[in-house]
Amino acid sequence: MTTLSTHVLDTSHGRPAAGVAVRLCDAAGTVLWQGQTDADGRCPGLKTLALQAGRYRLVFAMADYFRATGVELPEPPFLDQIPLEFGLTAQGHYHVPLLVSPFGYSTYRGS
Repeated sequence: MTTLSTHVLDTSHGRPAAGVAVRLCDAAGTVLWQGQTDADGRCPGLKTLALQAGRYRLVFAMADYFRATGVELPEPPFLDQIPLEFGLTAQGHYHVPLLVSPFGYSTYRGS
């Protein structure tokens, strides 16, 4: 069984990003899970899924989050929906964090 977790950190405010809408899709675009980040910027329900090896996409609704926190964004926003495409190759746990501001982001395979 392969499990997945994510953690969204708002680097422009120096805090976890609470209330970000997140969805997990498979390679065909089928939504496997959707929810939102908790007060710590995590999605505990995501970790309960048992995933197979394959290609996946996490999509983060960042423009909605930044607007909800009072950040004035241009129209259209520079970053709106952020899709992260990645592959799972083995059993175990994968962690995909997102460090984000209104004008940039980074990610990596965490532990």
